[in-house]
Amino acid sequence: MKLVVVGLGQCGGRIADEFARLSKRARAQRGMEIVTGAFAVNTDAADLSGLQIIRPDYQHRILVGGRRTGGHGVGKINELGAEVAREDGDKVVDALRTAHRFFETDAFLLIAGVAGGTGSGALPIITQMMKDRYIDKPVYTLAVLPFAHEEETEERTIYNAATCLKSLYTVADAVFLADNQRFVRKDFSLRNNLSQINTLMVEPFYNLLCAGEETNRRHIGARMVDAGDIIQSLVGWTVIGYGKAQLPSFKFFSFGKNFRKKSTETHRGIQAMDEALSELSVKCNPAESGRALYLVSAPHKEMNMDLVKDLGEYLRDMAPEAVIRNGDYPREKNLIDITLVLSELGAVDKIKGYYESATQFIHASKGREKQAEGKLKDIEEASKDIPSLL
Repeated sequence: MKLVVVGLGQCGGRIADEFARLSKRARAQRGMEIVTGAFAVNTDAADLSGLQIIRPDYQHRILVGGRRTGGHGVGKINELGAEVAREDGDKVVDALRTAHRFFETDAFLLIAGVAGGTGSGALPIITQMMKDRYIDKPVYTLAVLPFAHEEETEERTIYNAATCLKSLYTVADAVFLADNQRFVRKDFSLRNNLSQINTLMVEPFYNLLCAGEETNRRHIGARMVDAGDIIQSLVGWTVIGYGKAQLPSFKFFSFGKNFRKKSTETHRGIQAMDEALSELSVKCNPAESGRALYLVSAPHKEMNMDLVKDLGEYLRDMAPEAVIRNGDYPREKNLIDITLVLSELGAVDKIKGYYESATQFIHASKGREKQAEGKLKDIEEASKDIPSLL
């Protein structure tokens, strides 16, 4: 599957940069194109300068709202980010046509952190513009949820997340959810942690995008997952996970078919599926999903019908109501890895919590505004007999 990737705001731009790095890796290692164009859009010029892989010209690193923000961001006010996107959105939509091999693109992926100002405000607006302009291609979004400390200390964070997600759900074909907190590594420095988080968020997409673009017949699976399968599997709230199990480096020769070896192969597959379920990008209940897709990647000799059957039955137990699609990709060495996508989720507790907290924040803000107005009136009343120098 080939994507045009657009990162909005600081968080979105950095993750889009990781997708550009992933595409560079696919070209070098597998000789294929999975990202036909990577773009970063921001109201802050400094953030655009910090990217590494996305091309540095003005058509790929797009500064918007310069007249209103002076190139210094919107200060976490996502209403302002939305206004800027409405005014300069055409600049973004038109720039995408400069993408290398744009005509081969299967879908668009727009990325932003929902807690900030530029990304949170611009993501639903640009998504709607893309839907209106390119009606024949699906538009997916990757919505990155805030860290726990941001939720606890910054009330505006919850409000931004809630308003962005509510608006986004009504316009995007599917919304990938990724919770920053689930990728935190306690022993990393702040800079290394953020870089590692971005890498971990993007990595699950690698085999999923590559499988359908494979041209080497040795690496084409018996049941290939291509763009059509992915498009049919993505609707509404969506999460993605990745798990792997190590294979032994050396195998001793034995005559006949050993029952222990057969059992071990299945066990490794279930182990990888367990890890994919536990490492989903947002905590959710798989039983709430309406659609599911899993891709098994391993050396050709390690994959068989029993493994695929057992994995399918295991996932069916976890997601009994889901329409399940699957595929195999004979690629990895010394690994069995599984990419798992759960979509059409009926309920996500994290999002429900945002909506409830944002409602409380709105009511509390109105109360504070009335209280502040009362204090101002008291000050004006106390100073009414004092002469002014103006």
